[in-house]
Amino acid sequence: MQIIMTKLKYSSSGFSTRAIHTGHDPQQHHGALNPPVYLNSTYAFESTAQGQKRFLGEEPGYVYSRVGNPTETVLEQKLADLEGGEAALAVASGMGAITSLIWSFVEPGDEIIADKTLYGCTFAFFTEGISKFNIKITFIDLTQPEELEKVISSKTRFVFFETPANPNMRLIDISVISAIAHDNGARVIVDNTYCTPYLQRPLEMGADFVVHSLTKYLSGHGDIIAGAIIGPLEDIQKIHFYGVKDMTGAVISPFDAFLTIRGLKTLEIRMDRHCQSAMKIAEVIENHPAVKQVFYPGLASHPQHQLAKEQMNDFGGMIAFELVKGFDAGVIFMDNVQLAMRAVSLGDAETLVQHPASMTHVTYPPEERLKHGISEGLVRISVGLETLSDLMTDIKQALDKAI
Repeated sequence: MQIIMTKLKYSSSGFSTRAIHTGHDPQQHHGALNPPVYLNSTYAFESTAQGQKRFLGEEPGYVYSRVGNPTETVLEQKLADLEGGEAALAVASGMGAITSLIWSFVEPGDEIIADKTLYGCTFAFFTEGISKFNIKITFIDLTQPEELEKVISSKTRFVFFETPANPNMRLIDISVISAIAHDNGARVIVDNTYCTPYLQRPLEMGADFVVHSLTKYLSGHGDIIAGAIIGPLEDIQKIHFYGVKDMTGAVISPFDAFLTIRGLKTLEIRMDRHCQSAMKIAEVIENHPAVKQVFYPGLASHPQHQLAKEQMNDFGGMIAFELVKGFDAGVIFMDNVQLAMRAVSLGDAETLVQHPASMTHVTYPPEERLKHGISEGLVRISVGLETLSDLMTDIKQALDKAI
């Protein structure tokens, strides 16, 4: 079995042109502007010889939807093109992307070095999942590259991080970390969910793999769960036909692939709006008396503002901020928003707010949360697409009550 590859007609075109047109030719589908949704589990062969060639990998084509679907292929070609990778694999969730990738390459005795601030389920996979199989997991502060130089070894298989990190907006220098990893024979995985390829392309800065939760900005409407991996063709083939087919079974549904394709069509204009609104909101709340500190890469006060300007095309739609009165103020703020929605996830049209200490990280002891950069008064906002003045009014009145 082979990954289906086609020549990309729009490789020299702009971002939105490629997001809309790459991978689909309407004239090959009765003129349909949208790619068909292939709702089938299996595929018929013209002959036994054709089936044999496809199973042997001697002929490209589909055999069973756990290992490929035409709707999925359109999405994968778009993702690979937008991230600047050789190939992509769409899967059932962001966690499906991370686990399928890592299970495909690690062996007992290997080590994974990860940044100290991670999405909670990624952290759980490392600490409660794969570490049971004699895989050493080392958490360090990757904002300090010298820390990586101290601990990396010949047993290090992967260096894994998010930038910006969820939920506290720490930035990691992709180029510098990738260079250190490669000098020591390790490979780099970057979770690019917060930025999308419109704002940041880690592969162009030296990373080996990019992973996404397609659930977030790339689909953009809060109506699917899906993920993706982008990287070298040979490696993506291994993840496809071993990591997903045999290990995790994290198969994306054709309809979720279709919905993500739909979302990609408006990614550029949505991200522009998310970024513009987030910048304005960050500037306002930075001066509010209830707020101790705002963490937004576009602010000059962000400790890594210069790095953000160097490796991001814009500063994103995510804001974190620390409230002066800690945990109780976080609860008050959350309970008093009226337009924003109290919900986890991000990248939706709706503005979503969450308080990690009382929501996503409530099971962690306070000292453990603090170790990973999550304080008691930290609040995260995924700035949506609502009218900016309405958002401003809502956030300000909730902050007024948290003084």
